[in-house]
Amino acid sequence: MIKSISKIGLIGTLLFGLSGCYTKQVVENDSSYNKENKVAADIEKSIADVQVTKEYMEIARDQEYNVNTQRTLEGTINSLATQMMRNNKMVTRKPVLITSFVRLDNFKKTTEFGRIVSESLINEMSNRGFNIIEYRGQLAVSINEKGEYFISRDPYKIKDEIPNTYVVVGTYSRQYGKIILNARVIDNVTGRIISTARVTYLHSMKDDCTLFKDCKPARKIKIIKEK
Repeated sequence: MIKSISKIGLIGTLLFGLSGCYTKQVVENDSSYNKENKVAADIEKSIADVQVTKEYMEIARDQEYNVNTQRTLEGTINSLATQMMRNNKMVTRKPVLITSFVRLDNFKKTTEFGRIVSESLINEMSNRGFNIIEYRGQLAVSINEKGEYFISRDPYKIKDEIPNTYVVVGTYSRQYGKIILNARVIDNVTGRIISTARVTYLHSMKDDCTLFKDCKPARKIKIIKEK
């Protein structure tokens, strides 16, 4: 009887031990399986992220070649106006004041090039439905023997206040073979930037001095009478 009980106990102990080993093995297998699944999921996510990034890069390259890079001055101005107007934060009915584009290294210095860009933006943005205001208008029309005038840059002849407006400001930087232009629309009350635009103008000139009217004068040779 005692022997039978001992055998039963021994068998139970063996079965318990075997079941413990089996349970441990199952747990280890499940843990390994979960780790492999997590690694596979991480790899799939990384691959998906790379594909999304590639698509964004394709869009960026398309923007660079077709929007941000222009080979004519007309295309440059059109690109600036189009980029600024596509921002949904810009309200078309609010007055917009456009200033001269200035040198990046000197905000108080402009050129005929900077004035041409700003004057052309007045036309482009007005044609796109924006409420452009001319702040350089005098308080009266002035007349002399050469013509009639209303626009002035004399601060004593124009209004000393402007309404709550958007102000378009811009800078340009001369680089070898190109000019980089940046523009932004600013709320003149809060200072908040409403919209921005950037264009690289590839002018394909050896020297852009003809654009900026600062070419060096031709070297002069003095002619003397031979003795």
